[in-house]
Amino acid sequence: MRPDPIALKGVRFLGQRALDLTAEAGRMGIFLGASLGWLLLPPYRFPLLLRQMLFVGAGSLSIVLLTGLFTGMVLGLQGFYTLQKFGSEGLLGPAVALSLIRELGPVLTALVVAGRAGSAMAAEIGIMVITEQVDALQSMAVNPIQRLASPRLLAGVLTFPLLGALFNVVGIFGGYLVGVQLLGLSSGTYFGEMQAKVEMADIVGGMEKSLVFGLLVTWICCYKGYTCGHGAEGVGRATTSAVVLSSVLILVGDYFLTSVLF
Repeated sequence: MRPDPIALKGVRFLGQRALDLTAEAGRMGIFLGASLGWLLLPPYRFPLLLRQMLFVGAGSLSIVLLTGLFTGMVLGLQGFYTLQKFGSEGLLGPAVALSLIRELGPVLTALVVAGRAGSAMAAEIGIMVITEQVDALQSMAVNPIQRLASPRLLAGVLTFPLLGALFNVVGIFGGYLVGVQLLGLSSGTYFGEMQAKVEMADIVGGMEKSLVFGLLVTWICCYKGYTCGHGAEGVGRATTSAVVLSSVLILVGDYFLTSVLF
């Protein structure tokens, strides 16, 4: 009995896709290893690092704070009425704080910064590739990964936890505005229960998530820009792919990090 040619074509397609994904994962791993390795070797480019920290951190601060404020307000509104059904509205403070510190703070911060700063990283590096600026760096004996990728990776690792912490603070304040100022919950109950229920392990776990997401976003976006195709279309595809892949890996990684850290 001869095999079905359509089934063979499907198996061949799936096999080729698996091989392509494996090869791409290998190239991404090599790129990450090279980027991290060059951080340890001179010359140390502190001005580039500070410039990238300002771009990622200060440049994303307003949208992170705005997102955090309204996320906390929504949590305060929904959480109050949900807990009120069980006579436990006094637990609104820890409910808002733990939701932000453990999950929403790191995840939403990473998604917002990936859309704003990550896309710009991929586009900037991609344009440098197609305009042969990367080749010019190599001709001047400057390693392009050390100059373009390594400072961005370190900037992401340093700034994402800070942005996540600010997101959490503003989100808790947003929950306070709704729960205490709007719905009449006691401020002592809101902050007292929060202080009693939130532990240092929760805060540390959330910061560790932000650190991992910072490395993940900058790694993916720098790699996609560095390996973009030719022309404006290639840069556009690289930018879109960088944001989409970063967002998916943030959500997937969040599950595994939660299962390990908490």
